[in-house]
Amino acid sequence: MRILYLTHRLPYAPDRGDRIRAYHTLRALSAQADVHLVSLVHDRDEERRALSLRDAGMRVTTVMVPRLRNMARAVALLPSRQPLTHLLLHAPAARARIASICRRWRPDAALVYCSGMAPLAMAAPLDGIPFVLDMVDVDSAKWIAYARTSRAPLRWVYAREAKCLARFEAAAARRAHATLVVTERERLDLAAIAPGADIRVIGNGIDLDSFRPAGGPSAIPRLVFTGVFNYRPNERGALWFAREVWPAVCAARPDARLTLVGANPTPAIRALSAADPTIEVTGTVADVRPWLWSASVAVAPLLEARGVQNKVLEALAAGVPMVTTPAVAAGLPDAALPGCRVTADPDEYARLVIDLLSRTADERRAIACRADLSSLGWDQRLAPLLPLMESAAVRDQGLR
Repeated sequence: MRILYLTHRLPYAPDRGDRIRAYHTLRALSAQADVHLVSLVHDRDEERRALSLRDAGMRVTTVMVPRLRNMARAVALLPSRQPLTHLLLHAPAARARIASICRRWRPDAALVYCSGMAPLAMAAPLDGIPFVLDMVDVDSAKWIAYARTSRAPLRWVYAREAKCLARFEAAAARRAHATLVVTERERLDLAAIAPGADIRVIGNGIDLDSFRPAGGPSAIPRLVFTGVFNYRPNERGALWFAREVWPAVCAARPDARLTLVGANPTPAIRALSAADPTIEVTGTVADVRPWLWSASVAVAPLLEARGVQNKVLEALAAGVPMVTTPAVAAGLPDAALPGCRVTADPDEYARLVIDLLSRTADERRAIACRADLSSLGWDQRLAPLLPLMESAAVRDQGLR
């Protein structure tokens, strides 16, 4: 079977949430079908990383997004009804590249990652090709949440995006052969705006063998928070934790250290490290696993969250107990929850962290291991995907 896979970001390296799911999807489908990846890229470094996928035998076409031009265009079209998401992801060469691919290699079906790529699947040259939309999260619901917690003028911008994108998400979900989301909560949110659409839940997984610790648990009183720190929920969560929770932890455990591990720390995040020697900000790291394996406790203090937070599954798979918030816990598989402590109250958050730090390293490892992740491997989670793609192609042939 021939599958055209469209992604808004190159799914390599799998070092952030959207790349992780897209990478494992690409790997799983490529093992069973003839897949051609068409991915937007946002800078030359991302474009160069496509070589790693090609070296692995994958067919990859990249299309550059003109970031500055798109930003100017988005500002100019604010009075319109076009989603800013689509304006910011506009790649002028995309349709021509896809048309060239289809002339010599006509796909049986397309898999579209996120609603930002769906316009390409719904217009020429792909308008005659059936597609499955992997929406992952319902982005319009995210923008609604952002609007509620923001001040003008951002509140207006976010509310506008929620309204415009919800209208498009509903149309795309009805047009798709099926639409995928990662949790039941996302399914209900999408069903509310797209009644009658075929919506399926295929949750995120975890590479258990890769994250399984080779050695014993860490005795160092170090907390770790992993993520991309120019992503608003991660940035807000880190600032909230540093200001509202961390002082109480340090008062009880002066030897404790907090490490924020991940790319693109904003000036506000970097300022935390400059002001407090107990906080370390790493910036981009080649591999997050050593940072997890050397930690005693992981935290994910996000006050707003959609979908499944991979950082939680990764920490638990690495044998590190997690303290997180109800917003994050609501999107987790039930099997992961026994390894987590959950609260949004800063005093209680500090108490839970201090309690874990007071335990032995073996006790902390045992708490993390209460999460039974054995059924969350990526191959198991993605098993329904190829049959779904095949059904899209078969149905299309039956309608011709």
